[in-house]
Amino acid sequence: MSTQQVIEWTEDGRIRTAQWRSESGTPPPRRVAIADDRMPADTAHRLVCEGTALLWRGDYQGARQLLTALARRIGRGPRRAKERRPPAASPTEAFHRHRQAQSRRARLLGMVLVPLDADFGVPLRRAPDVRQACTEAYGPARDPSVVSLRELLGLIGAHEWREKGVKVRALGGDRVHPHYGVFSPVRGEYVDLVAEAPLPSHELAFDIGTGTGVLAAVLARRGIERVVATDQDARALACARENVARLGLAGRVEVVEADLFPPGRAPLVVCNPPWVPARPSSPLEYAVYDPSGRMLHGFLNGLAGHLTPGGEGWLILSDLAEHLGLRPRAELLAAFDTAGLTVLDRLDVRPVHPRAFDAADPLHSARAAEVTSLWRLTAG
Repeated sequence: MSTQQVIEWTEDGRIRTAQWRSESGTPPPRRVAIADDRMPADTAHRLVCEGTALLWRGDYQGARQLLTALARRIGRGPRRAKERRPPAASPTEAFHRHRQAQSRRARLLGMVLVPLDADFGVPLRRAPDVRQACTEAYGPARDPSVVSLRELLGLIGAHEWREKGVKVRALGGDRVHPHYGVFSPVRGEYVDLVAEAPLPSHELAFDIGTGTGVLAAVLARRGIERVVATDQDARALACARENVARLGLAGRVEVVEADLFPPGRAPLVVCNPPWVPARPSSPLEYAVYDPSGRMLHGFLNGLAGHLTPGGEGWLILSDLAEHLGLRPRAELLAAFDTAGLTVLDRLDVRPVHPRAFDAADPLHSARAAEVTSLWRLTAG
């Protein structure tokens, strides 16, 4: 959630303060300069690289244009540094370099700031109405605040996705509406695996870490009489409940707060944990990065104790981490053995998202080889 810190700056000879908002947990910048449409992009680039944030007082669309200009300059990077740096020696090194570049880019682009009024209005010329988008992410407005333009654009995009929804083929084309901060099922191949795997029972299923509730909805649509969907994130719980109700499944899908498993046992337990065992750089990345494989190992180690005799656990997992050298296949298989689990079957699918075919992507070799699998596991 957004931090409750204060940002301070000098304007018109006076020291001013406002609430600082950052969903990534970034602390408020220590140096702030006032900027408007008269500031050249090269000057802005120099200032943000030196650690000075720019509080925008000009035209809102001018701020967006400046952000685009900064992105081009940051993308080019220092020519000398690029010339000195040899190519990555391994996929693992390429991954860490990519993460470092992403972090630097986010930090610098996050230095363009815009003000928000106490009602989340943006007091800039030609600014859109972002009040609903901000309320969905931050909760009710109380005081004037300052936020990075990059974060604000993310809020606006998330609000549009929430309004429009994501069409899910496994739900007959019905839409799931992701909330801000909840992983969107835009990569439908893993949902299709859950829609196609043979069901061990139609009585009961647990969906661990439900997120938007999409897998719980697919299981219910497949005829499972009762699905218990768990999550520990407040946004995910609200999102899943809303989607379940919207799809007319509230009578069959129960969404409960839990760290992994609900009480009891089920003949089917499904989990789609974050696929990459790396440290997230912000709370919003926890859907992608699982530090030390905490959720993966928590699911595997607790699975046998939550399956009925003969029941199955479905683990949906990409092997991207293997191609990046972050988790070898032998480690995953050893984790199955340690948890007392046997592999009944594995269903595979290749991703079809654009990055898998983008040769310019720094991680292209790993993404091109990626396979997403549904592991059918049982106890014993």
